[in-house]
Amino acid sequence: MVAVDTRVAVKIEALGLSKHVTSSEGALTILSDVSCRVLSGESLAILGASGSGKSTLLGLLAGLDAPSEGQVLIDGQDLGELNEDGRAALRGRNMGFVFQSFQLLPSLTALENVLLPLELAGQENARDKAQAALSRVGLDARTHHYPKQLSGGEQQRVAIARAFATQPSILFADEPTGNLDAATGQRIIDLLFGLNDEAGTTLVLVTHDPNLASRCERRLLLEAGRVVS
Repeated sequence: MVAVDTRVAVKIEALGLSKHVTSSEGALTILSDVSCRVLSGESLAILGASGSGKSTLLGLLAGLDAPSEGQVLIDGQDLGELNEDGRAALRGRNMGFVFQSFQLLPSLTALENVLLPLELAGQENARDKAQAALSRVGLDARTHHYPKQLSGGEQQRVAIARAFATQPSILFADEPTGNLDAATGQRIIDLLFGLNDEAGTTLVLVTHDPNLASRCERRLLLEAGRVVS
């Protein structure tokens, strides 16, 4: 049987994205005329120095923020045509997120943190799916522990389990190893890409780590809000 590459569809497309904000010092351009596209199942690293606009670009691609100019299309759907509730619903159906600061709810156990998005999505057998997700990241023995009882690496594994539990078609990761030591960060990278390959998810990640970026199929380098490579 001949293997077929299914990555023929454009999953994410950005067209002429710019982002301007007003500060006490006047108008500031964070992004300027950024365009890119990511195919279904592809991995893209967004690189650049601090302040280059990496996290802003990721937020625009995920519909967490709106551009000052330009368009973002997810599966051909223009996010600019959706209201805030519509963008939130699209994120709930299609996207998972992993952040540098883990973003776990301190009052919930590891299991409850993973369970929450499944329950919000109204998925059946949500508890079983949450438990299975934690098992996949090696945290069977930590399901009833609270975030403060977990190490940084364990907290990030909970966050990864939460992101993959809903089986998103797109995973956004913002500096996922930024708060971890080198050895723990490498284990998180291996886990992230292993699960991503297994699920066939489209992966977009922001990083300053060249080792992490090298694991992606494509890289986009920003300088002062512009694409330079």
